[in-house]
Amino acid sequence: MNQFKFEGRQKSLFIGMMIVGLICMGLTFVSDDALHTRFWTNYLHNTVFFLGISFVLMFAYCAFTLAYAGWFVNFKRIWEAYSQFLIVGLILMLPLIGGLWMDYHHLYHWNILEDVANDPVLLGKSGFLNKWWYTLGTLIIVGVWYLCARTIRGYSIAEDNNGGDTSYSEYVSIKKWAGFFMFFGAFTSAAMIWQWVMSLDAHWYSTMFAWYSTASFLVAGLSLTIVTIIFLKDKGYLETVDGNHLHDIGKYLFGFSIFWAYLWFDQYMLIWYANNGEETVYFQTRIQQYPVLFYGNLLINFVMPFFVLMRNSVKRKHGIMMFAAIILFFGHWWDVFMMIKPGALHTAHEALGHHGDHGGSTPGFTIPGLLEIGTFMGFLGLYLYLGFNQLTKASLMPKNDPYIQEAMHHEVI
Repeated sequence: MNQFKFEGRQKSLFIGMMIVGLICMGLTFVSDDALHTRFWTNYLHNTVFFLGISFVLMFAYCAFTLAYAGWFVNFKRIWEAYSQFLIVGLILMLPLIGGLWMDYHHLYHWNILEDVANDPVLLGKSGFLNKWWYTLGTLIIVGVWYLCARTIRGYSIAEDNNGGDTSYSEYVSIKKWAGFFMFFGAFTSAAMIWQWVMSLDAHWYSTMFAWYSTASFLVAGLSLTIVTIIFLKDKGYLETVDGNHLHDIGKYLFGFSIFWAYLWFDQYMLIWYANNGEETVYFQTRIQQYPVLFYGNLLINFVMPFFVLMRNSVKRKHGIMMFAAIILFFGHWWDVFMMIKPGALHTAHEALGHHGDHGGSTPGFTIPGLLEIGTFMGFLGLYLYLGFNQLTKASLMPKNDPYIQEAMHHEVI
């Protein structure tokens, strides 16, 4: 079957997940501190996580297209569908932008003007860390990302409808847009992840942070791709996607999990070796005050895939790949949780006049609680609902793609 049907049972499940998420967000808001820090960090965490996945899947799509890769073509509609979430992610960023202007959240220390005036570090970064840059950067940059993703998907669907020589000219157009997206996205994604996440620890910086966070989003995106492929195949779709394709996606999942671990170690080792207080504070805070988050991150995202995915044979087994993909998807959500929570909590305590040690057993910050898990489920339900709805709008088999035959006869030796 090439035309996906979004069944009522699936819709009900995803809507149920969204309702659970809304309830958890409501409970978080009413039980939160005066600044609603737990609520806003949960909101930022999940918005950036799913927005980042959509961006990186489109980035991978463009990279494979420009590399004349053919093996991924018969499941590329999954990446096209999920990338359309970019516009929803942009809309979800609007309340965060509004909070910078109307002061109904205090996530970012650099947005407290009286503190900036008395802090030489924040003052020195104010040319980049300010609400104008955050606002215009988010609106324009994410808007351009979505424009590229929508245009590429439009040309891809047009290939199905036209065929012949016209479909090849549309493939050329896809390559042109892919080239622009890779160039534009490579530079702008770093700037936005610095704004959205790294600047929560406003005194800290790392030149490797953009690489590290992008690798995290990519592993999560590959994990979601594997789960989606296995689900669709179990439903009778994607008949031409076989063990060879799953094997190669599994290799990417394993490879980028190791690459993520390499970036983690490299960032940590260089900062530890330099012993610069302005840099070491990020890791010192997380090791001393959030040890479960810190060491759990390594256990889930490095140790597990290293031992589970190393053997070639397991990459063709649906059960093992589904297990590994789900764990890694959650693991990199955990990773982004650790990036966001400690810095935002510190800013909130400073704003409330609570100085000193900000670690301990703060609910929703030390480790993800039930409200965090519920909020995550709500965002995941929204993401899957919109992604599956996009899958219904085009054939799962891009029959006129110039590389479809290569994809159908892909073989891993």
